[in-house]
Amino acid sequence: MKTLALLSAVCTLTSTMSHAQIQTDKDNSSIEKISVVGAATNLSITAEEIEQYQANDLADIFRYSPSISVGGAVGVAQKIYIRGLEDAFLNVTVDGAQQTSTLFHHIGRVTIDPDLLQQIDVQAGAGEATSGPGAIGGSIRFKTKDAHDLLAEDENFGGRIKANYFSNDGRRFSGSLYGKLSDSWGLLGYYSTIDRDNMEDGDGNEIYGTAADQDMLFLKASGEIAENHFLSLSVEQRDEEGEFSARPNWAVLEGAALYPSEAQRDTYVANYRFAHNEFIYLEATAFQTKSSFRGGRFDWLADIDTYGFDLRNTSETGKHKFVYGVDYRSDEVTSGPAQGATENAEEGSVLGIYAQGYSDLTAQLLLSYGVRYDDYDFQQKILLDEYYGTPITESASSLDDSEVSFNIGLAYELTESWTLGLGYAQAARGKQIGDGFTIDGYLYDGSDIPVVAEDLVPETVENLEASVEYSSTNLNAKFSVYDSSLDDVIFEGYEGNSVFNNIGTLESSGVEFDLAYRWNSFDLFLGFSHTQTELEPRDGIYSESYSSIDLNGYEFVGLGNSRGNTWVAGLDYDINTDASVGFSVTKVESIDIDTLHQAVDLGWTDSLYRLNKPSYTTVDMYANWQLNNSLILNVAVTNLFNEQYIDHSSVGDYSEVFATVIGPYEAGRDIRISISYDF
Repeated sequence: MKTLALLSAVCTLTSTMSHAQIQTDKDNSSIEKISVVGAATNLSITAEEIEQYQANDLADIFRYSPSISVGGAVGVAQKIYIRGLEDAFLNVTVDGAQQTSTLFHHIGRVTIDPDLLQQIDVQAGAGEATSGPGAIGGSIRFKTKDAHDLLAEDENFGGRIKANYFSNDGRRFSGSLYGKLSDSWGLLGYYSTIDRDNMEDGDGNEIYGTAADQDMLFLKASGEIAENHFLSLSVEQRDEEGEFSARPNWAVLEGAALYPSEAQRDTYVANYRFAHNEFIYLEATAFQTKSSFRGGRFDWLADIDTYGFDLRNTSETGKHKFVYGVDYRSDEVTSGPAQGATENAEEGSVLGIYAQGYSDLTAQLLLSYGVRYDDYDFQQKILLDEYYGTPITESASSLDDSEVSFNIGLAYELTESWTLGLGYAQAARGKQIGDGFTIDGYLYDGSDIPVVAEDLVPETVENLEASVEYSSTNLNAKFSVYDSSLDDVIFEGYEGNSVFNNIGTLESSGVEFDLAYRWNSFDLFLGFSHTQTELEPRDGIYSESYSSIDLNGYEFVGLGNSRGNTWVAGLDYDINTDASVGFSVTKVESIDIDTLHQAVDLGWTDSLYRLNKPSYTTVDMYANWQLNNSLILNVAVTNLFNEQYIDHSSVGDYSEVFATVIGPYEAGRDIRISISYDF
């Protein structure tokens, strides 16, 4: 792993690797055609990096990137935040299959088994036209492994058995088989099971409602169906069961009720690629995802069915490259009592047409440019009362909007070591299907108030970024500054307490810095992120006039959260070719914000609450040994010094105002031991 390429990889693992990196060949006459627009962050995480710290969930995967955070503590409740914006603003895909919508606003919407991942690519902020629909906050692309990734050149069959022990507090067993069906076709089968008891926080207190059982099955066949024609077919089935609180993203007080709950997801993906010549390089993806969550105090059942496709072609001519295509996604959410009839339903779809170009204007200057058209359709279904056969609503709400988005960016190589980047990008998103556990609250039981305001318009964002990067044989450093303005944010709970409205503008601005240095067998890295994310409310939304409001995960669930300045530093060391060790330190600085603006308007409290998010520092370590050709031993320790803290990306502590509204404490020290046997 310790190569010159890793110097950049370590840098990206911890912070904001260049999204506009220029690479010259030996005669310095060509430039790699990659995006420079939108985000300066282009984070890539490899399978090796995931395995080092024995990543168990989303928080482990993104633990070492200061620009990306995961709040919620409980696995089922975890949500990803990029630059303060919740993952609902991101286009998240697994092998091209979009992961959309929210089953229950108190749980997360993205679930993945880290052991399956070959690579993760993250773009922060609106960027390329190829990022997909609704990528107003950026995109995350998860790519899973296949048999070819695991087999050596001279192997036809192989497998791995792996056992993990977590001192805080669980066990995990997994097995995989992979082999060649022919010279070009391979098949991978994978199964894992996790049994977790309630964890303990840094003070040794039991974190109630964190016990869960998870089972995962994955099958993937891939290979050439003819010369230059590649096909991949995969199915993923995931099931998680446990007893969770009515609000899993809040702390569970001792003696509080827990409810049996189950989350399921089935994803089917087909990927096709045809490499004909420099003008025809076709890529097609078709997918379907079915997910559900059952539980809560009323034994509620919510289901989401998503299907869609992406068809694109890449053409290269001279010093120009063009990617163009069409994508489509359809979503349907239904919900109701688990033992009764379906009561609520909404449908939504988006059709996108896009084109992205890259041009080498000179040997030092790369220009990228793109355009995207999205057509959004939203429809609330009229359902009949189970007993009386009459409509639950007098009229269903619907919305049909379309938007055009542009982007342009450049990267200029000042010298062999110094590169400047500048980008401007737009993106748009129309009204999406609602939260499965709360869409019944928007059916109004005979009211003539529509679910969406009559003048509701799509959300649009403008993202501006600039960066400067220095890269030499052993040193890579990057500094970037950004400002993102998201207009006409769609949110519920205002003007009648049940209508979706455009409530104002979300402003996200900040700076990011990363540095990676290689010296002999040592890799050192340092990352820093400062983000300020606030709402500039539209006139009339509040009874009082507020120029700006810092986001918080309680008042603005589904939008974003405020986080203190975040530092990440660490060291990796190769003892020899068979052993490596490393450690990292993460520090989040304290932050104070004014909250509960809507609670004041509703009369729940008399005044705003000054929420303090205390600072915290965590230390993680790992050691990895290749004992022989078949056995690998890994020991990792997370939260080495038992830091007691609530992650800034979780709900804060509001107990002084509302006794039960407290974010969950993170797990204390966890000693993780894994042993893998390859055959």
